[in-house]
Amino acid sequence: MRIIVTAGPTREYIDDVRFISNASSGRMGYAVAAEAAAAGHEVTLLAGPVALPDPPGCEVVRFVSVEDLRAGLVERFGQCDALVMTAAVGDFRPERRVAGKIPRAGGPVTVRLLPTEDVLAAVTAARRAGQVVVAFAVESLPPPEAQAKARAEMRSKGADFVVVNGPEAMEARQSQACVLGPDGVALEWGARGKDELARQIVRLVEEKCR
Repeated sequence: MRIIVTAGPTREYIDDVRFISNASSGRMGYAVAAEAAAAGHEVTLLAGPVALPDPPGCEVVRFVSVEDLRAGLVERFGQCDALVMTAAVGDFRPERRVAGKIPRAGGPVTVRLLPTEDVLAAVTAARRAGQVVVAFAVESLPPPEAQAKARAEMRSKGADFVVVNGPEAMEARQSQACVLGPDGVALEWGARGKDELARQIVRLVEEKCR
């Protein structure tokens, strides 16, 4: 299969040296990309700004902003068989970017934030029959509520599966997570290393594509 994996955070710049971002390490996406490549699939990894070595056997394409990621997906999504959207896409961007560096001596600064585009929903609106999409949801709710919210998002974004985990997974080497599928829970809640969770995700994608 031809699989696109997205990984890592986005950055939205306030000025030329400061930005808003999130705590994603990129480990989950890199693990999925590595597992998919090891299984013999053709993998393109869209990678945000992370400090990780490139996984073997993958084409790696860099992005920084939400718009960069959107453009990369729009260009490639039509040719893929599956998309695993592990990237932690920022929900807000500064209303404007200031050229240069805002001086601290100027006093307090107010930054107005605007919502970013829902990249996954925009991309899956043009999906073709047979494409498999795996979304990720970071929730800080109790498991039943987290699952209900994630399932609603899975439907609204046009995904086949959604991996539900908590904020603590973003910088960790393991995740307390479950995977929801079209027919219920595809993988029960549990603490798993990200390599093991990646294997399970790749397995679900392969089974769905058969």
